[in-house]
Amino acid sequence: MVSASKSGLMDAIIPLPAFRDNYIWLLRRGRHAVVVDPGDAAPVQAYLQAEDLALSAILVTHHHPDHVGGLGELLDAAPLSAKEIPVFGPGRENIAGVNRPVMEGDTVVLPDLKLTLGVLDVPGHTAGHVAYYGETLLFCGDTLFSAGCGRLFEGSPAQMAASLAKFNALPAETRVYCTHEYTLSNLAFSRAAEPHNPARDEYAHWCEAQRAGGKPTLPSTIARERAINPFLRTQEAGVIAAVTQHAGTPPADAVACLAALRAWKDVF
Repeated sequence: MVSASKSGLMDAIIPLPAFRDNYIWLLRRGRHAVVVDPGDAAPVQAYLQAEDLALSAILVTHHHPDHVGGLGELLDAAPLSAKEIPVFGPGRENIAGVNRPVMEGDTVVLPDLKLTLGVLDVPGHTAGHVAYYGETLLFCGDTLFSAGCGRLFEGSPAQMAASLAKFNALPAETRVYCTHEYTLSNLAFSRAAEPHNPARDEYAHWCEAQRAGGKPTLPSTIARERAINPFLRTQEAGVIAAVTQHAGTPPADAVACLAALRAWKDVF
C-alpha cells in the first residue's frame, strides 16, 4: 500500500497487478475508489468487493487493450442505481466506454477523492496518449517507465522527446505511477546506455531487493528518473558516448540521441 500524498487527500494508492507485468492503480478515499488504466476488470472487482468500495471514476491514458480491456465489464457491473461513472480518456483516440474525452489544458475533478488533476498531451507511444498530473502525482501510462520510456508505436522521436520534457519539467518530488513493472529490464539497458552512473547502480540494488521480496519498484519520482533514466539524460556525455559507440556516429542532437536509444532498446 502506498501513501497517497503529503496532503493526506487520499487514504492510499494501490497497485493491482494484472496480466504479466501491468499495474492498475487504484486510488481510494473512504469508500470511494478511482482506477487508472483497467486493462482487466477482475483484479479491480476483487479489490472493490474485498474492501467494500464503490467505483467513482476511471482514468485512461491510451487505447491499448491492456489498458482499456476491463472498461466494459466494470461499467456493466456498476449498480443500476448509481449515476453514470465518468470515464476520462484521450480525446484524440476512439475508446469505447470513454464518456469524458480530455486533452491538454483540461482538468479532471474527482470530488469523492477531493482531488483535481490536470491533463497533459504526451504522444509518442500512441498518437493521442495523455497523462494526469496533480498533488505531485503523475499517472503517465506507457510514456515514461522507470529507467525507460514506451516504444514508439504511433509517434515520432521528436514527439516522445517533447512528451518526456513535459515530465522532466515537473517538480522533483512528483511520484511517477507507470503502468508496467519493467524496471529491472530497463535498468539492464541503462547500464549499456550509460555505463558509469553510481546513482543508477544504487537504485538497481534497491529494485532487485524489492522484486526479490515480491514488492513493486513503483512509484518512482521525477528526481530519481532525472538521475538514472537514459531517455531523460540524452544530453549527458556518458549517454552520448555510449550511443555514438553503438551507432557508429554521434547523434546530431538530443532528439537524435533519443531516437538512437529507443532503436537500440527495441533490440536489446
